[in-house]
Amino acid sequence: MTDGIIPIARHLPEAPADMIALIADWPNWSDEIASLACGPAEIALDTVRLLPPIRRPGKICCIGLNYADHVAESNMDSPSDQLWFSKPATAVIGPNDNIRLPRVSEQLDYEAELVVVIGKVCRYANTEEARAAIFGYCVGNDVSVRDWQFRTSQFMLGKSFDSHAPHGPCIATANEIDVSNLHIQCRVNGETRQSSNTQQLIFDPIEQIQHLSQVMTLEPGDLLFTGTPSGVGAGFKPPRWLREGDVVETEISGIGAMSNRVIAD
Repeated sequence: MTDGIIPIARHLPEAPADMIALIADWPNWSDEIASLACGPAEIALDTVRLLPPIRRPGKICCIGLNYADHVAESNMDSPSDQLWFSKPATAVIGPNDNIRLPRVSEQLDYEAELVVVIGKVCRYANTEEARAAIFGYCVGNDVSVRDWQFRTSQFMLGKSFDSHAPHGPCIATANEIDVSNLHIQCRVNGETRQSSNTQQLIFDPIEQIQHLSQVMTLEPGDLLFTGTPSGVGAGFKPPRWLREGDVVETEISGIGAMSNRVIAD
C-alpha cells in the first residue's frame, strides 16, 4: 500500500466515481491509473478517514473451516465440501471504524481473513475464468457473535450484526499479490492472537469461485471472505471474547492492516 493517496477524479475526471463501476470498467482505465500510481502521493493517509473499499457490495459470501490449523483447534474433521454462509451489506465498515459489541451478546469474536474482490461477471467458471474473475484482495475481519452463530445449525445470524464486516485498508490488485504464501495475523490490544499463512488454506480462492459460480452469478464488487486461521477467541479455554475498548488489528503481508476499536452498541 502506498504511503498516501492520489485522487483519481482529480486526474481522470471521466473515470467512474464509484468503486464498483470502476472495477467493472477496469480494462478501460487500468493503464492510466497504473501510470498515476507511479507518481507521488498527494494526500497523506493520516489526514483522511478511509471508507470501506466496497461500501455496498451486492454479495458478501464467507467460507467456514477453511484453514487446516483452525479446523484442528475446532476439533472438527476437515470438510470434504465447502461450507458457505453470507453477511449482509449492513455489516460493512471501514478499516478503522468501530466494531459494535451487541446489546444481546457478550460472545464477540474476531476472525482475520483474506478477502477476494470480484472483478468480472462469473458463472460456471473453469479454473482460468475463476482466476480472471479476481480483481484484487483486501484484509477482512469476519467478526462473529458465537452464541447466535451456534444457537442453530445455520451461521448467518451470528455473522450478520451491524459493523461486523470491516475490510480494507485498500484493494491490492490481483497482479500485485501471490495469495499462496501470505502471512495473516490478528492482534488484540497488541497481543498476537492469530498468526498463520495462506498456505494453510484448504480451498483456495480459485476453487472457491469455481464452486460458488455453479450456484450464483458473481458480479464486480462482490466480496468473498476466504476463511480464518487458528487463534480465534472461541478456541481458548476459557474463551477470550472481545470487550468494550479492545482494539483489534488485522494484517496481511503485501496488503496492509486495519485497526478497529470495540464500542458498546
